[in-house]
Amino acid sequence: MNEPLRRALLRARLREDDIAARLGVDPKTVRRWLNGRMPYPHNRAAIAELVGADEAELWPDAGGLLAVRSRPEELGTVYPHRWAVPREVWVRLFGSAEREIAILAYSALFLAEDAGILRILAEKGRAGVTVRIALGDPDGPHAAQRGEEEGIGDAMPAKVRNALTLYRPLTAVQNIEIRLHRTVLYNSIYRADDQFLVNQHTYGIPAAQAPVFCLCDTDGGEMTALYLDSFEHIWTCAARLA
Repeated sequence: MNEPLRRALLRARLREDDIAARLGVDPKTVRRWLNGRMPYPHNRAAIAELVGADEAELWPDAGGLLAVRSRPEELGTVYPHRWAVPREVWVRLFGSAEREIAILAYSALFLAEDAGILRILAEKGRAGVTVRIALGDPDGPHAAQRGEEEGIGDAMPAKVRNALTLYRPLTAVQNIEIRLHRTVLYNSIYRADDQFLVNQHTYGIPAAQAPVFCLCDTDGGEMTALYLDSFEHIWTCAARLA
């Protein structure tokens, strides 16, 4: 019996069927987890996010880096792949912003194709939240290079152009700005105030397959400070979207 998990579901007011529906699994699978079976890593990460708990708290015997007590205080859930991040996590991230939203990627097409996310960004801009989106210049060398690294060739510049077509209407909204960068990215950064989702870039691996770190800025936090500095440096050098 996994009592920490059962208590976490009660605190979050979630039932077995709720977890099953949100993770796309059979309710019997959730029942097995509650009875002590260990979920796969991506399911552990998703459940921890849903119930607002730490993986090490719910599965102290899982082992690995997530159970290490000395990990940085800023580090929250770690998803093994970007595709494993539930949509509601992205919705909650951007929906929580009260001061600033920042997006740094080559295309971030997966967000641009989500009408609900675009609506949130527009609403936040109209509400006075600063929204800054930095995408790779499709005519620059590094977007094409990243496409070659991912094995999709010229598809990366095409993805950026498609994303720009979808993002461009946001520029008509006050407080929203889009810029194009010509930078080699080692990660994509998605920020809402003090909350970050950082998608690592791995050579030869599409970004959707690479890990995502959830970070929360804390007083004196070194990890978030590094990503903040990285974003600001790239933003300063990026060109305004014509």
